[in-house]
Amino acid sequence: MTFQESREQANRLRRIPLEAVLRAVGAEADRRDKAKWQTAQGVLSVSGAKFINWNQGRGGGGAIDLAMHLCAMDYRSAVQWLAQRFADPGPLKLAPLQPKLELALPPADATQLSNVKRYLIEQRRLPGALLEPLVQAGRLYADPRANAVFLLLGNEQRPVGAELRGSTGCPWRGLAAGSRKDLGYFALGPEHAEEVILCESAIDAISCAALQAGRLCISTSGARPNPAWLATLLAQGYRIACGFDADPTGDNMARAMIALHPAIHRLRPPLHDWNDVLTASS
Repeated sequence: MTFQESREQANRLRRIPLEAVLRAVGAEADRRDKAKWQTAQGVLSVSGAKFINWNQGRGGGGAIDLAMHLCAMDYRSAVQWLAQRFADPGPLKLAPLQPKLELALPPADATQLSNVKRYLIEQRRLPGALLEPLVQAGRLYADPRANAVFLLLGNEQRPVGAELRGSTGCPWRGLAAGSRKDLGYFALGPEHAEEVILCESAIDAISCAALQAGRLCISTSGARPNPAWLATLLAQGYRIACGFDADPTGDNMARAMIALHPAIHRLRPPLHDWNDVLTASS
């Protein structure tokens, strides 16, 4: 698709009625005020091509902005999502909006591994029997700053990123520079499991695997409703549960995910997250 074709497509998609986009994600129209809609992100008011979220004090214009807001997607993903659902006449091949950073995984530091393992076992209560195979396989290691590094694996089990979790007195979490979390994920559990549970972090995925034997537990590296690899898992026939945190963000993102993929069901942790559940049961 040429630049001109991409621009024309984007202009067409922006003109999709906002009400159609809202219905596509399962939003509910207010019975008393036709301009207001109940969404997973809060109450929205629509006026023509403009919208405003009163709960968040944010707004925008056009269907692309609305899709980005409702589904926590970037521009490119929103265009793809709209094109798939609203009769796009041509193939979608968008050029990246900005250059992709090269993946820069932190180096391993064996001298910090005991500190990281102590943190994960003693403070987070993760079973050593689950951690040791990850360490042996190189999917979990320590970096020179005593961060726990959880590899995100993509096609052919190649690293496409990493979640980092600080193990010292100052809590810290992040992603390795250049991580492409839409190309892969951290997972733990039987390879041929029938059910997948989506969690917000690698630590939660390990905790969930300890609590939910026989399930494949996957980290989405943050609560988000539509990772690029999710449709592939659904197509492979997995039963999928959204196990995001029991807080407003987790609940909102779970509702948005289920609106996009109705086959997914909610599995809400009985405490704030799966690690809290595991810690409480230890």
